[in-house]
Amino acid sequence: MKILLVEDDNALAQGLADALTTAGVLVQVAEDGRSADFLVSTERYDAVVLDLGLPDGNGTQWLARWREQGIDLPVLILTARERWSDKAAGFSAGADDYVTKPFETAEILFRLRALVRRAHGHSHPVITVGDIALDTHAGQVTRLGMPVSLTAQEFRLLSHLIHAAPRIVSRTELTEHVYDGDQEPDSNVIDVQVSRLRRKLGADAIETVRGQGYRMNTNGAGV
Repeated sequence: MKILLVEDDNALAQGLADALTTAGVLVQVAEDGRSADFLVSTERYDAVVLDLGLPDGNGTQWLARWREQGIDLPVLILTARERWSDKAAGFSAGADDYVTKPFETAEILFRLRALVRRAHGHSHPVITVGDIALDTHAGQVTRLGMPVSLTAQEFRLLSHLIHAAPRIVSRTELTEHVYDGDQEPDSNVIDVQVSRLRRKLGADAIETVRGQGYRMNTNGAGV
């Protein structure tokens, strides 16, 4: 999962970003609405965590702008404002969820995972594709009921493929969701990661669609 955190409180932003990164989430931070506006228009994210009190305008104004532009990624509002009118304004602008400060980092993580899961059409916290299951709450993968040990990058790549299944996912899309914007991975890095996942999950777990990308095998991983 790759998210954009829009928060002008540097200490809070760094603390939340560090905690989410430890949980395997890619986090990019924007300190104001203008920077966030540029990033959501040029980068791919799975979700946005948006503070309302930004130095260059209310967060709801920027959110309304994104919705008008057709940017439909999930948005979780994070704010110290507890009045119902503020919450109503956020939802009216197009927010998907709302958390007030102070908060537990674990709650932010659970809510983000649920938002991303539902955005891909999955209501149950455990997504099963063939004989592989992704527990989005626990952040764990099993095959035939047995846990599979994955690196952070392997987990992000597999998670994106599972959420997208049975859709074909291009190498470009995978690169954008597995690596942060400051990294420039080698051209074959996705192929290498997929090869490692196949060794752990089964040779047929992930299909290569020539000229298009990869997709999960919905019939089972094979041997």
